[in-house]
Amino acid sequence: MKNIPLFALAAIVLAFPATASAADHPGYLHALSDLRAARFLLQRHEPGQRDAFAISQVDLAINDIKTASIDDGKNLDDHPAPDPTWNDAGRFHHALEFLDHAHRDVAEGEENSFARGLQHRALGHIDKARQVVKEIISRW
Repeated sequence: MKNIPLFALAAIVLAFPATASAADHPGYLHALSDLRAARFLLQRHEPGQRDAFAISQVDLAINDIKTASIDDGKNLDDHPAPDPTWNDAGRFHHALEFLDHAHRDVAEGEENSFARGLQHRALGHIDKARQVVKEIISRW
């Protein structure tokens, strides 16, 4: 077996913590899928001001999660197709379910201190989006 140069070993050791967060927190990938689905359900052809705010909070949460973990490489349009029988109220209820799932997935324990800060920011954005969606639902 060849000797590994010290600088190469150091690079390997320093690179490992950056990937450990994603490996230790698979909920991030589930949360990204749920957030993309919620975003799609919140989106309208002409979103209202509150809808747009909720969408912006989902976008911020997605960005924080991608920074805290590996990026799954999927775009915002990669989501399950909505049920065509859903009316607007049903669409918002389902969006809230996706946001609730994403919150639970992101809230799982985080060992990496850098990722923990992003995790808390993402949870804050998800919570703001959830609050807006709850307000929208309460008006139905």
